Amino acid sequence: MMSSSTANSAPPPPGVYVPAVIFVDENEELDIPAIKAHVLRLAKGGVTGILVQGSNGEAQHLSHDERKQAIRVTRETLNENGFEHVLVIAGTGGQSTKETKKLCADAREAGASHALVLTPGVWPTQMTKERILKFHRDVADVSPIPTMIYNFPVVTAGLNLDSDIIAELGKHPNIVGTKLSCADIGKLHRLTSTLPTSKFATFPGSSSVYLQGLVSGSAGIIGALPNVAPKAHAELYRLWKEGKLQEAEKLQALLGHADWELQKLGSIAGIKAVVSKHFGYGATHVRGPLTPRDLEAAGPAATVKLEELIAFEKSL
Repeated sequence: MMSSSTANSAPPPPGVYVPAVIFVDENEELDIPAIKAHVLRLAKGGVTGILVQGSNGEAQHLSHDERKQAIRVTRETLNENGFEHVLVIAGTGGQSTKETKKLCADAREAGASHALVLTPGVWPTQMTKERILKFHRDVADVSPIPTMIYNFPVVTAGLNLDSDIIAELGKHPNIVGTKLSCADIGKLHRLTSTLPTSKFATFPGSSSVYLQGLVSGSAGIIGALPNVAPKAHAELYRLWKEGKLQEAEKLQALLGHADWELQKLGSIAGIKAVVSKHFGYGATHVRGPLTPRDLEAAGPAATVKLEELIAFEKSL
């Protein structure tokens, strides 16, 4: 039976979305004060929404109860500080259809407005087009909140949904968007020119192609780098909307270089190391098997563009 929400499901509005890292302490337990501080800085930085339990949020390392707690803490922190308008999107990918349905229900209960659903990747050779379509449709049929397709081949054993599959899924009344962490601009442009933006929001998943995505009709960005520099990403969006393409291109170059440095630092561990060093909260701890990143050991050459971006961020 279809969810009652499917008749009028709407995509998240265009803008800057950040898959927030989730801080933990030395015992790998959730560091609630640091999580709240991070959420608040992102909201003050002008983000449109916060994705809880994206890949950068270590979703696969959390129990179901911890996932619900992180969503709830994020929503409550926003509400308590006058940011009720900032959306909370929840990553709800599980390795079975049953688990994913449960995670979508949990997300709604904890305060999320949309769910971002990763395709199961444990059995990649058995995930045929028909099974991928059925999985996402079965989840969307019963999800109490609109769902979005999360395409990230790196964490799904190489499964890379093409534009035909995503466009077909986009016809479902409760599937309202996609995050393309494959960063394929050709795929993005095919989707934006096939599905109406009033029904389906297409986001690149990397700041390296943020402006390029906007040129191709994207809804903005859902990317890791806004964890470090939310204001800079909001600034690029403003420049784009005002038609200041030359200035936007200059800022995009900085974002692209900084994003590449962050990837080389290990993304999750790198974000935590950079944020805790520059913004006064959190620590570098991650859940195993990941390991913390030592910026001093990496050397100053590893963060030249990140340092430049942070200086720009703090000037805004």
